[in-house]
Amino acid sequence: MAHDLVTLGRTGVDLYPLDHGVGLEDVRTFQKFLGGSATNVAVAAARHGRRTALITRVGDDPFGRYVRAEAARLGVDPQHVTAISDPAGPPTPVTFCEVFPPDDFPLYFYRHGAAPDLMIEPADLPLADIRDTAVFWATVTGLSAEPSRSAHFAAWRARGRRGVTVLDLDYRPMFWARPEEAREQVGRALDHVTVAVGNREECQVAVGESDPQRAADALLARGLELAVVKQGPKGVLAATRAERVEVAPFPVEVVNGLGAGDAFGGALVHGLLSGWELRRVVEFANVAGAIVASRLACSTAMPTTAEVEAALATGAAPRERTA
Repeated sequence: MAHDLVTLGRTGVDLYPLDHGVGLEDVRTFQKFLGGSATNVAVAAARHGRRTALITRVGDDPFGRYVRAEAARLGVDPQHVTAISDPAGPPTPVTFCEVFPPDDFPLYFYRHGAAPDLMIEPADLPLADIRDTAVFWATVTGLSAEPSRSAHFAAWRARGRRGVTVLDLDYRPMFWARPEEAREQVGRALDHVTVAVGNREECQVAVGESDPQRAADALLARGLELAVVKQGPKGVLAATRAERVEVAPFPVEVVNGLGAGDAFGGALVHGLLSGWELRRVVEFANVAGAIVASRLACSTAMPTTAEVEAALATGAAPRERTA
């Protein structure tokens, strides 16, 4: 049976501080969570009952085993989460953050050389699953190094720009030598996808436009069917050739904003697959992201459909959930 969603890209372990408002040097207690953008999007969609799978690589180590087990526990098919065969190879990445609500969450990526998720080879791809899934989701980070870059383009060539094929613009400066290199690779990638999702800064890198309307125009001009531009405190713009929708932010008390975009992505997938009209899709995804921003974790914080619908009905985010 084909999956509803297959994601390709980054995974790892998030170690988030339970002490907030202080730098890492003063944190005394951390909690471990499954992390990585592509991983979190798969988890987020699984929370909405979608059949999801993740294509990535991990180290031959305890954290790699944790990634596989925790992905499965959270509803993601882990069959394509493979370990680097060389025990001396790079370890499963660990990511730390600092928590300074409401809007400062510095990230620290501990990735030993080429992280395993950037060592995905084109020959290792499950091309039948990529072709057959209803939604295929990949991120710009996966284009930052070889052989992952070649694997992404091989996946897109196999899929043939059909169905819902999403590029998460997900630009992380620390993974690139310079923004111009990222723009070149994103430019190539846009020829293979039907949907792009990113914030204003990511759109600037992708198409040279940070104004939301002009960025949406530029993305649609590349042949995309849907452009989603996140505008921070101004909400979200979603544009097709026939329609434009802007949705205001959903108010929450922010605890950690790092997983909000991935929650948005998984909910966006659910809404598109449900065949909803565009405004409903974006409102649903926007609230899902806000709920996660009100919680510490990313993966385990992803809301269920019932939680999002309750928040839409009441105007208030549900309480923190820990599993």
